[in-house]
Amino acid sequence: MAGLPGTARTRSSSPGSSAALPALDGSFLRSPLGGLMGAQAVLGLLVWALIADTTYHLHAAYSWVMFVSIFFWIVTVLFFVTYLLQLQLKFYMVPWPLVLMIFNAVATVLYVTAFVTCAAAVQPTSWRQWDYNRRAAASFFACLVMIAYGTSTFFSFRAWKGLGSNAATSQVSDHA
Repeated sequence: MAGLPGTARTRSSSPGSSAALPALDGSFLRSPLGGLMGAQAVLGLLVWALIADTTYHLHAAYSWVMFVSIFFWIVTVLFFVTYLLQLQLKFYMVPWPLVLMIFNAVATVLYVTAFVTCAAAVQPTSWRQWDYNRRAAASFFACLVMIAYGTSTFFSFRAWKGLGSNAATSQVSDHA
């Protein structure tokens, strides 16, 4: 479970502290997955805010982009808060690295479709110039979010697999 901060260590509480209060995990913010999740949240917010500021309801293609961007923005923020507050340690029976890898892979695939849809639907001859600019910017940020989710999928896969170690190498290093 390397690569996912907070999963390998246990939390200890001092006698005067409340065990119910979650602690902030600063190492998660400095990790690649934490930084990428923060970038996904900010860039995903830009995508749906830019599309929402246009007449997207007149074009069916933008409804799909709105659904993908808002859905994955909400779930990404929930995962970010979960890892930041180390709440995944309370639900130790959930295979968090696998869940995060599957989430990132699905988000990557659906953001590919959203990016292609958004970019293909941008019409430079739009009668509202500000809609064109916002939709073009949303396409750009959708591409960045897609890349961020793809990179997170890579790091999540490495964390799920234990950074490439296998049973033989871990047994040798444990007994040496």
